[in-house]
Amino acid sequence: MRRTTALRLAATAVLAGLAVTACGTGSADDPANAGQTSQAAEPAAIDTGATVDVRLVLEPTSLDIASTAGAALDQILLDNIYQGLLTRDENNKIEPSLATAYDTSPDGLTYTFRLAKSATFHDGTKVTAADAVWSLQQVTAKGSKNPDAAALASVKSVSASDDHTVVVTLKHRDTGFTWGLTGRAGVVFKKGTDFSSLAGNENGTGPFELSGWKRGSSITFVRNDAYWGKKAKVAKVVFHYIKDDNAAGNAQQTGQTDIETAADATLLQPFSDKSKYTVLRGDTTDKFTLAFNNASGPTKDVRVRRAIRRAIDNAGLIKALGGAAKPVGGPVPATDPGYEDLTAIDAYDPAGAKKLLRQAGYRSGLKLTLQIPNIYPAEIGDYLASELKRVGIQLTVRQVEFQTWLDSVYTKHDYQLSLVDHAEARDLNNFANPAYYFGYDNANVQKWYAAARTASSDAERDALLKKAARQVSEDAAADWLFVNQTLTVVHSGVTGVPRNFTSNRYDLADLAVAKKK
Repeated sequence: MRRTTALRLAATAVLAGLAVTACGTGSADDPANAGQTSQAAEPAAIDTGATVDVRLVLEPTSLDIASTAGAALDQILLDNIYQGLLTRDENNKIEPSLATAYDTSPDGLTYTFRLAKSATFHDGTKVTAADAVWSLQQVTAKGSKNPDAAALASVKSVSASDDHTVVVTLKHRDTGFTWGLTGRAGVVFKKGTDFSSLAGNENGTGPFELSGWKRGSSITFVRNDAYWGKKAKVAKVVFHYIKDDNAAGNAQQTGQTDIETAADATLLQPFSDKSKYTVLRGDTTDKFTLAFNNASGPTKDVRVRRAIRRAIDNAGLIKALGGAAKPVGGPVPATDPGYEDLTAIDAYDPAGAKKLLRQAGYRSGLKLTLQIPNIYPAEIGDYLASELKRVGIQLTVRQVEFQTWLDSVYTKHDYQLSLVDHAEARDLNNFANPAYYFGYDNANVQKWYAAARTASSDAERDALLKKAARQVSEDAAADWLFVNQTLTVVHSGVTGVPRNFTSNRYDLADLAVAKKK
């Protein structure tokens, strides 16, 4: 193991833990069941001067977390560089962050947050309630560019009762409010921050600081030795952007990296020596979603959408991709509130798919185009094209740069079919928003989702979310191909490695390296 220890970080919209078998030269005995859920305890003596090299796939286009979309930013910046009033632990449970405690009024309309009095920004200035109030007001302001602005749509007012107390009043009860504060919407910036200056800089409050960004190559963090909380246990983290899974596996084998997250399920054989490596299996909310344009084109017809779903053998796809995934029949994964097994809806049925296409008027076949970011293996598109061909759909697969996908699909909604990993947790709201790129518009879903947000209990919330999710699936608003699981290969001597939900955020605070004897 090199003194400069390393770690591979799963990027959003990346096929983490899965790879088409043909891409690899080796495989584990049973890749579908590889991995364990525990790791070694932190060693008694750690190397606080260690450097950690991180392999990622999808590089951010900007570091402006206040206005640039993409979970690649959340993944590396949240908790490490920037902090919110609240955060999430590795099991997606809400925990304190800059707000060490909070109270809720009996009517659920007023939240009072108490800030850590010792918290400081990286420029050395103290964090005050004025900073938090200003930050939240930027999110709730009309025309806000914050990608998570909808998370605070219920906020009526934000004020400071003293230098370390923030009071938020809601328009109505909101069961998702505190969850929203764990993401970008809750990040506390220094009052008056020029967000345009954050494209390549930062002034956060976290345990790491930005040291440099070599565009197209790497991003480097260094430990914030003046951090107000528990200090990081490693001195430096370097994120390297490497797309090829075989190259990543080679880097792990040769010691260029000490941890490989999002490891290829079919390339685990070299890491079978348990005295040298641990393979961790973790849960994710990564929903690999075949999106349909519900607002225009052939896929505006629900019969076409249902036909496409029935034409695809999702279980076969999971098997072809190495097996490190779980089936999901709707927009809510098993780890989110409101989950229900919906895999029976429009299950694999090629004959039924052909019948639906005939009913939709496509007796002579149908031509469609799929746009897929080129960070995914081409074989995924090939698999989908092969499945659809059997029912009379000719699918043209266009692999594009991720930035091109963001522009044409996400922003302009100029597409027929698209495939990306929707890594975010609790994002059913995307199907309750007709303006989202899915173009899905169902008044009942919007009503049920809104009611779930104002529910008086978790049970009431979950029941409403289940109704909404079932309707979304019955309308075939998309095809949720699978929910990914993440595989992480860890060299011996490295501990505190995040295991779950690593596409959304990768908290480096507990990462440690054993000191060499």
